[in-house]
Amino acid sequence: MKKVRAVLAYVNGSSTDANVVEMACEVGKRSRSRVHVIYVIQVKRELPLTAEIQPEVDKGERVLGEAERVAEAYGYQIETEILQAREIGPAVVDEAVERSCDLVILGVPFHMRMGSFDVGAAVDYVLKSAPAWVWLIRGPMGEHS
Repeated sequence: MKKVRAVLAYVNGSSTDANVVEMACEVGKRSRSRVHVIYVIQVKRELPLTAEIQPEVDKGERVLGEAERVAEAYGYQIETEILQAREIGPAVVDEAVERSCDLVILGVPFHMRMGSFDVGAAVDYVLKSAPAWVWLIRGPMGEHS
């Protein structure tokens, strides 16, 4: 893998968030790269994209606050941001492109849907569309977000 200049880590309040942030910080330390951690609020189509959805903003602040605590314990400084978008996957990919990230790290708790493991629409979109390396951290079987 070529030198990583910037890492984008997506967190969403799931059980894999701490692992995602730790991995992003590890890569950041080793490659001396910037680490951006984002939380995306998915805005329903009937609302304006700029609508302030306070419960989601509060959750995003809590999730990013926890990401900052994990990074601080790891000894690494991160940048955090809450984004609002119609769809999470495109928002993650757009942010990776905008920030010229060489690596995107996402986590997904182990989740069965109709009898098989399912990563969900957002992760599927990022895996198919991101122009950067994508690392996926899957949680252990039997653990839920």
